[in-house]
Amino acid sequence: MESIVSGLLSEFENGRVSRRDLVKKLTMAAAVSAAVPTLGGAVAKAAAPAAPFKAISVNHISYNVADYAKSRDFYSELLGMTVSKDNGKQALLSFGDSILVVRNARTPEAKGTIDHMAYAIANWDEAKVKAELERRGHTPRKDNNSWHIKDPDGFDIQIEADDAAQQR
Repeated sequence: MESIVSGLLSEFENGRVSRRDLVKKLTMAAAVSAAVPTLGGAVAKAAAPAAPFKAISVNHISYNVADYAKSRDFYSELLGMTVSKDNGKQALLSFGDSILVVRNARTPEAKGTIDHMAYAIANWDEAKVKAELERRGHTPRKDNNSWHIKDPDGFDIQIEADDAAQQR
């Protein structure tokens, strides 16, 4: 609040605002300042440090299935997903800016499960990402141009460069 008042006084002293505008702006600043405690969590969020990474999309969803070919055909035929990089055990299905990876489950009796979700982040720097994850108590596992960690519930998430899926 002190810096706001100081700035307003400086504007007044330099002739950039009239006395009337100064009083209006000071009144408004005081009203906003008085209202701040009623905002509760919003003030805490505003004061929180910036996140170290900026997620820009869900890069891909990795889906374990009983029969990858059947799932591949289902998604491509029903939803028009484009099949690419089919190696006989898994296929990438593109839609919009995202990819669905359908792959045979590790055990034949397994039901379809989501194996992991990959989040693409802006400004990828492999070493910096690893260091930040370790600083936060994670044990990152390297996978191509990405790192896997566990979320608070033990779910596998992958953090990668925004073009990593195209490099597979």
